[in-house]
Amino acid sequence: MRPIIAVTTDTIPDPSVNTKPNTVDIAPTMFKDTILQAGGVPIIIPYPSHPGLIDEMIAAYLPLFDGLLLPGGPDVDPTLYGEQPSQAIGETNPPRDQFELALIRATHAARKPMFGLCRGSHILNVAFGGTLYQDLATQNPAALRHLQRTSGEYPTHHVNIAANSRLQRQIGATAYVNSRHHQAVRTVGRGMRVAATALDGTIEAFESIDDDLVLGLQWHPENLWATAPEQLNIYHDFIQRTLAHRIHRQAAAPPATEQVAAEQAG
Repeated sequence: MRPIIAVTTDTIPDPSVNTKPNTVDIAPTMFKDTILQAGGVPIIIPYPSHPGLIDEMIAAYLPLFDGLLLPGGPDVDPTLYGEQPSQAIGETNPPRDQFELALIRATHAARKPMFGLCRGSHILNVAFGGTLYQDLATQNPAALRHLQRTSGEYPTHHVNIAANSRLQRQIGATAYVNSRHHQAVRTVGRGMRVAATALDGTIEAFESIDDDLVLGLQWHPENLWATAPEQLNIYHDFIQRTLAHRIHRQAAAPPATEQVAAEQAG
């Protein structure tokens, strides 16, 4: 059975002529298609409008999925990593930040794999105590152009993959990638190691050191695999890890009859 992959959402205005004001919770189609292509089944999990519901929603969501995918979106609130907003900070979404931080911690505690892309890698890094560049161009003027003007399905710069990283086993020592970000990981969080860098030194990927539960990626393989099939290997590996961890959890769980008896005795 295919593993279930939860995809968090963003909220955008809906230009409906019938309902005003109105917003919609969305996740890009490219994530749905790539998860399916790689062997998983996606489900979309929106964040609550009221922060008081975060814990309740996460408790309901967590049993439903085997792995968590955190897609791109707005900037991460810099106060979450100990900074005040600079003049170059972009739009933020505090309710989404708070929900995703809590969800990441709960998912990690449940030993379920997580995959963050672009903004998703940023909030994943912050959850483990890492920091970000609020705006790469102003804070590191020597950096390459990372917010490409070319359409997103085209690669624009190269990255070097760290030797002996899990990521290197998927795509090799170098990759030609797309780049649609103005923020970036500055220091990696606790228990993480750098897995890829751009030629200007910008961190392009990180992964957990002591297990295979965390991968953060700055680029978008979901836009590239149609012409660069090796990029799909990153998703294949994520799906296979979620399946392996599900099988492990099922093997470790007590038989249903024992669980019912324990609940009745309790």
